[in-house]
Amino acid sequence: MRRDVLLFVNPTAGRGRGARAAEPVSRVLRRAGFTVRGIVGTDADDALARLREAAAAGDTAVVAVGGDGMVGLALQAVAGTATPLGVVAAGTGNDFARAVGLPFGDPEASAAVVAEALKEERTRAVDLGRVGERWFGTVMAAGLDSRVNDRANRMRLARGRFCYNLALLAELGALRPIPFRIRLDAGPEQEVEATLVAIGNGPSYGGGMRICSEARLDDGRFDITVVGRCGRTALLRVFPRVYKGTHLDHPAVTVHRAATVRLTAPGVTGYADGEPLGALPLTAETVPEAVRVLA
Repeated sequence: MRRDVLLFVNPTAGRGRGARAAEPVSRVLRRAGFTVRGIVGTDADDALARLREAAAAGDTAVVAVGGDGMVGLALQAVAGTATPLGVVAAGTGNDFARAVGLPFGDPEASAAVVAEALKEERTRAVDLGRVGERWFGTVMAAGLDSRVNDRANRMRLARGRFCYNLALLAELGALRPIPFRIRLDAGPEQEVEATLVAIGNGPSYGGGMRICSEARLDDGRFDITVVGRCGRTALLRVFPRVYKGTHLDHPAVTVHRAATVRLTAPGVTGYADGEPLGALPLTAETVPEAVRVLA
């Protein structure tokens, strides 16, 4: 049984919930007999470098405390290795935890799951997506949602959900279909005008928006949701259905399944786990059982 736990903390996650969660998580794990070491960097790159060095030094487990961004960062260190990953979902979205069936919003309950799984040496092997050297656990998206993120990231006078809502209103005002080219596995390249394309390793992003609602973490392939040409009125009407996943039967929506997806479109950025990957074209591939989650 592993006795050393690396606590990977984002102190700013969930407006400070990450920092507040670290203490009760440490307490639960120490009471269970584990040695806990905190990993916090000066920025994302420094934190990841520290985590990789610490994880490579011994027989340890990594526990990410924060939201999907923190989990996504931890995946860069543990994916493809034998190091198991625990998740204390203390961010805003927590979609990876939702997909795996882990608790969120309750750090002590999450820590108890991690401690029990470590004691019983119980893990769940789940698939990940990979774009180049970048791993992701939930959804890679491009189109309207990525343009909203681009605009929100450029804003300086607003922050958080308000900033995102302002960016969304601005992008809806400029809404135009995007000429995508999509290639699934070894099939032919398809041309399609679409509002957005979401490549789901897991079912949801953005805090429970089930854009790829039938996606599974253990089937070795992505669910690809394509929202075709869609006017502002229709888009606003169908949007609330995304939270229940009932949008998939809308005439403008099509779903595909593939292990590899190449996506091309002019002037569009790809995002995964809420973080920018870079400009299209990008190729995403499924890597089966790429990480062992303490669940």
